[in-house]
Parts: sequence; structure tokens; C-alpha cells
Amino acid sequence: VPQRLASLAAAAQEETWQSRQELQAQRQEVARLQEELCRARQDGERWASALQRAQREALEREAMRGAEQARQQELIRDMKARLLELLREKDALWQKTEGIDTPTPGPVPRDAGLCSRCHKDFHLLSRRYSCSRLCQGKVCHACSMDFGKQGRCCLICYQQRHPQAT
Repeated sequence: VPQRLASLAAAAQEETWQSRQELQAQRQEVARLQEELCRARQDGERWASALQRAQREALEREAMRGAEQARQQELIRDMKARLLELLREKDALWQKTEGIDTPTPGPVPRDAGLCSRCHKDFHLLSRRYSCSRLCQGKVCHACSMDFGKQGRCCLICYQQRHPQAT
């Protein structure tokens, strides 16, 4: 019996020693896993921080793009308004100059009592002048230019003869 007890005690000691060894190995494994968990948490925090920073930067870039787009749209509106303004000015100038391009003396009206340019009636207070240049028409004082001894001529004939004066 004592031998049996000794062998059981030795077996129990061996089992205890193996259990302690397994326990020690498990504790080391737990410590290693806790370190990995700690590193994983730190990595997670870094990734979360990087994600928040990237999201913040993306929002800032989006806001800058929105502001730039608004500025460009305002510039386009201003340019369109200026273009319309210039087109209106061009049309107004074109309408003003429409009859100036090629002035030619018109035929002498059959009614000698009217100015050949403005068709105003001649009477006592408005004199009739004969154009001494190209058209030989009868013109009033307002529609003629005085050349002293050379006589008077209508404005259209004067402009044809002196284009730099227009």
C-alpha cells in the first residue's frame, strides 16, 4: 500500500507539475493575446483617428470646391450679363450707323418747294440753296454747308467729298 500511495503521490505530483506547466503556458498565451489585443486597440484608434481626419479633409475640400464653383458661376453670370450689354451696345451703334455707310445723294425732288434732304417746305424764313457739288438739289440752311465764294452744298455731298470730317 505504501508503494501504491507513493506511486499515486508521484503520479499526482507529475500531474500537478504538468498542470502547472499547462497553466504557465496558458498564462503566457493569455499575456501574448492581451498584448495583441492592446496593439489591435491602438491600431484601431489610429485608424479611427486617420479616418476622422480624412473625412474632415474631404469635407473641407468639398466646401472649397463648392465655394470655387459658386465663384465660377458668378463669374459666368457676370460675363453673360456683360456679353448681353455689349450686344445691346453693338446693336444700338449699328442702328445709329445703318444709314451712314454709303450715303449717296438722292434724286432731286420734283417739288421744288421741298428740301431734297429733310423734305421741309421752303417759305419766307427758310431759304432755298442749290447744292453746288454732286447732286445739284435744293437744300435748306440746316441741311447745307457754307463754302463762302464756292457756294453751299448739302451735308451728304460734303461728307462724300471730305470723309475724314465725319
